[in-house]
Amino acid sequence: MYAIFQDGGRQYKVNEGDRIYVDLRDLAEGQETIEFPEVLAMGEGENARIGRPTVPGAKVIGQIVRQVKGQKIDVVKYKRRKNERRHIGHRQKHLEVTISKIVG
Repeated sequence: MYAIFQDGGRQYKVNEGDRIYVDLRDLAEGQETIEFPEVLAMGEGENARIGRPTVPGAKVIGQIVRQVKGQKIDVVKYKRRKNERRHIGHRQKHLEVTISKIVG
């Protein structure tokens, strides 16, 4: 059974046991699980349920594995004939989450 849920403006299609990366957020001290209550669709085949806009009573529960950094993004700004150059690097922080349960 799979579920499609929304988190941080993005949609994720997951099965139990999948490993995903979501945006970093403030967590309570020692928190090991995270819930995603905005489930847009879930099920498989004829048993699929599609929400309008969400499936009532459904949620996806995941185990937090670790905090990781994403790939480095290089931002280069340049204006010709003005001697203006600027180089910025950025690495977004993510949470690595293993989906443990799909409820609903």
